[in-house]
Amino acid sequence: MLQDLPTPVRRTPLAVLLALLFGALLLAGAPTASADDPDDPVRLVIATAGLGWEDIDPQVTPNLQCLADRSGAGAMNTTSTSVISTKRQGMETLHTGYRGLADEAPRTSGIPSPAQDQWEQLGVPVSAVDLSASPTDSAYTQIADALAAGDLVQVTVPSLPDADDPARTQALVALDGAVGAILDELGGCESAGLPRTLLVSVAATDPEHPESVEQPGAVASRTAGLQVALDTAFPGKALTSGATKQTGVVVLTDVLATILTSYDAAADGLIPGQPFRGADHDDPQQLALDRSEAAAQVDAATVPALGSWFVLGVIGIVILLVPPLARRPRLAAVGRALAAIAPLALPVGMFASLVPWWRAEHSTLALTGVVWAGCALLSVLVLAGPWRHHRLGPVGVSAALVALLILGESATGSRFQLGSPLGTQPISGGRFYGLSNHLFGMVLAAALMALLCLFAVVRTPRGRVMWTVAVGALVAIVCVAPSMGADFGSMLATIPAFGLLALLVSGIRPRLWHLLALGAGGAVAVLGVSFLDWLRPAEDRTHLGRFIDELLSGEVISVVVRKLAQNVAMTTGYPALAVVMVLAVLASVAVLIPGQLRWRRLAALDAEHPASYWVRIALVVGTWVGYAVNDTGPVLVAAMFGIWLCYLPAVLPTGSPRPLPRAPRARCTRQG
Repeated sequence: MLQDLPTPVRRTPLAVLLALLFGALLLAGAPTASADDPDDPVRLVIATAGLGWEDIDPQVTPNLQCLADRSGAGAMNTTSTSVISTKRQGMETLHTGYRGLADEAPRTSGIPSPAQDQWEQLGVPVSAVDLSASPTDSAYTQIADALAAGDLVQVTVPSLPDADDPARTQALVALDGAVGAILDELGGCESAGLPRTLLVSVAATDPEHPESVEQPGAVASRTAGLQVALDTAFPGKALTSGATKQTGVVVLTDVLATILTSYDAAADGLIPGQPFRGADHDDPQQLALDRSEAAAQVDAATVPALGSWFVLGVIGIVILLVPPLARRPRLAAVGRALAAIAPLALPVGMFASLVPWWRAEHSTLALTGVVWAGCALLSVLVLAGPWRHHRLGPVGVSAALVALLILGESATGSRFQLGSPLGTQPISGGRFYGLSNHLFGMVLAAALMALLCLFAVVRTPRGRVMWTVAVGALVAIVCVAPSMGADFGSMLATIPAFGLLALLVSGIRPRLWHLLALGAGGAVAVLGVSFLDWLRPAEDRTHLGRFIDELLSGEVISVVVRKLAQNVAMTTGYPALAVVMVLAVLASVAVLIPGQLRWRRLAALDAEHPASYWVRIALVVGTWVGYAVNDTGPVLVAAMFGIWLCYLPAVLPTGSPRPLPRAPRARCTRQG
């Protein structure tokens, strides 16, 4: 017990945690290198809909290809407040900086209503020319005259129908012709006098009756692909922005920020977008095409690729949970091995974009091959090491690999998530970098399982406390640091979960003030990191720093309400998630009262390894605190219990358990 330890030793874990968190704060406040802003203001904005990077071809669209060759290229997310975005929503977004139509957006969306045209802040005349119907020569002359007069000109050109529409090729030719005519009126695509021009496809669809498809929903449609974005201010570079922090990917809301910044103008109020920036890349157009194709194909390929590997885990779980099978030692060993390696598909899926599987003729088979090859390599490490002689060894190593690989991907800049199963998906547009809630759920669940297995070897209170604090600090730092995970809610769940576990394994009985202090510590830490992130230039901030902007502007209450509403909407709006939540509640209760439920093998695990009960308490606390403080809490809960569904059967004792023992309790002779 801790009362037997010298006072300096008892304080060491806390000192280590504080030092590591302080390091994270310094990292958050460190300046980030940024590209120089172009000097030229945006003069011409060409807007269309339905134009993807697969449409641009030198033979079919020579004018678009020429403009792309002299511009910065990016694949653009165009999601809105409805499940499917439309052109009329995108055109309003160009002017307001918010996704979707203000008049039709849900009250919890955070979109100001009525819509405000932010172009009024520019201080220059604005001209609008519509070429989407039957353009005339006088319309092109009007564009040239307006530019010569110093106006900012917005030109609406023809849209493209759906990909399976037979008229699409003809519409693509008409679009290319309209763009070519505009460029010719200005001296040609190669003209040195061409003004700074943005060409953006503001939505994937332009239906005749847009109101029929603009249905609100908690998650954007992923059937509509990324769109084309071009900016002549960054020739030969890949477009990026502070909103995505991903090379070759931008968001439609970034367009307004780009226009405002080019005129040294500020938006009236907070807008979510950040100005376009150029990033060096050998082939930015190929990168934009890769981003688009991977995003379009990853959903259909994910289930076969990951599911085929998870089948092994299902077989293992069945073996371990069916008593006649679990009592056969050799078969039980096979079941434990299969269950231990099943979650390895998760980190492998995160790194799948290392191989351009989407370019293969059969992309689903290619992704499946990548997943199986990566999982096979990790399985050798899990099953062939010296830890294989301990029942909990392979599970502990597997769980550690899952947590470390996911954390490592975020710590190195989230460079592999796009186009990978379970990574951030640019079509949905919820998050483009760092740790999403489902990834944090995987990390937290895997880290706790790794500690459960480790505690079977590390049996002293001192050692268990130090390992708990070290693992908790690593998770907290990577999750919250703006240059890494940049996840606001993770700190609010990580410190209570690992702090409570540290108290339990030390032998200190948790008191109410302990729990309040842990919750307050998480809030103070994340607010401190957010403040230091806010001190950085606006284009370098993450949503942590933008939270401080919302706090200072008085919008924080609406933000909290909006996130809570989205959490509830996901829980109630998707039957599958609702079922998962009910099962998670039941599982949370069941794992804490195995004796009362006659779950003999879990009770036997607690008798053999009492720390497992304390870890499960931390798991339940972390799960439901994480659910409460995140806007996609149901996904986090599903991820955490999915991980434990694989691992827990593999650590249960096999054979005929003895009569049920009493569940362990956190006790000590010293009051904490």
